[in-house]
Amino acid sequence: MELIPAVSVVIPLYNKGPYIARAIQSVLSQTIQDFEIIIVDGQSTDDGPRIVKSFQDKRIIFINQIGKGVSSARNEGIEHSKSDFIAFLDADDEWMPDHLETLLRLRYAYPEAGAYTTAYLVKYPNLRTKMPNFFMIPEKPWEGLIPSYFKSAAFGASPVWTSAVGIPKSILKEMRGFSMEAWWGEDTDLWGRIALKYPISFSWEGLVIYHTEATNRLCNRIEPVDENIFCHTARLAIETGAVSPEIRDDLSEYIAKKIIETAWFNIQANRRELAKKNLKKCITKKMVFKKYWTMIWANMPFKMYYLWRRLNYLNPYRI
Repeated sequence: MELIPAVSVVIPLYNKGPYIARAIQSVLSQTIQDFEIIIVDGQSTDDGPRIVKSFQDKRIIFINQIGKGVSSARNEGIEHSKSDFIAFLDADDEWMPDHLETLLRLRYAYPEAGAYTTAYLVKYPNLRTKMPNFFMIPEKPWEGLIPSYFKSAAFGASPVWTSAVGIPKSILKEMRGFSMEAWWGEDTDLWGRIALKYPISFSWEGLVIYHTEATNRLCNRIEPVDENIFCHTARLAIETGAVSPEIRDDLSEYIAKKIIETAWFNIQANRRELAKKNLKKCITKKMVFKKYWTMIWANMPFKMYYLWRRLNYLNPYRI
């Protein structure tokens, strides 16, 4: 009889050789040892696969995949998982030892939730480590169901982060996993789709370290984006009456935040006309200043924007 682990840990891998051992070791060091680790490699050209295979632990499963992107890798990991509970970890991030213990405690305490997440620390390129500014989440040592996911995500740091979240397999199947229609925002799209139907559970314990100083990070890719994928999902939900009146205003402000973020992406990609097109769709009551501040930079010559960034006077990508 095949033993079913309490958690399946899915790690997508692509040219993260300098970091993958740290990620794996952070899983192997968990206080809960009933897990499997599924690593899906998208045709890495560095020594990442060799490093993975150097670990002599039968709980580690290595899968070769023709490079189809991180969403495809995560979805394949889900398909190969034995557990009914999936935790995600990016190959350049790491967990504190009680992370899985915390996720499982949340799951048993709040079975009605659609996703379970912990707080996380952000390590910046200057090696400074800081907890992001969460909003509308009760102070430590509270844990429970987030009062309003969309209000928290609109006005503060995202309460759900890819390397911090655990999701029941049944929910992932219901949502059809990560969307492969976008290279950016596909993770927050999934959290948003879940939050439209289910509460989200959060704990300050079981911390994760999100390494923004790592190289070859997908979110550092500079490329224009027509629209954040969740904006389309959310508008459709509103139009079809699938959004309860209690969260409609919070959801609208969250859409505005995502539009503004997308405009900043396009400013950085020197696509100012596309950024201005994004901002014309931005309807907000509480982010008016952010909207027009972004519009000012969308109308500035790119050289001025670049200089502003270099002088560290502008940091649009706040977590």
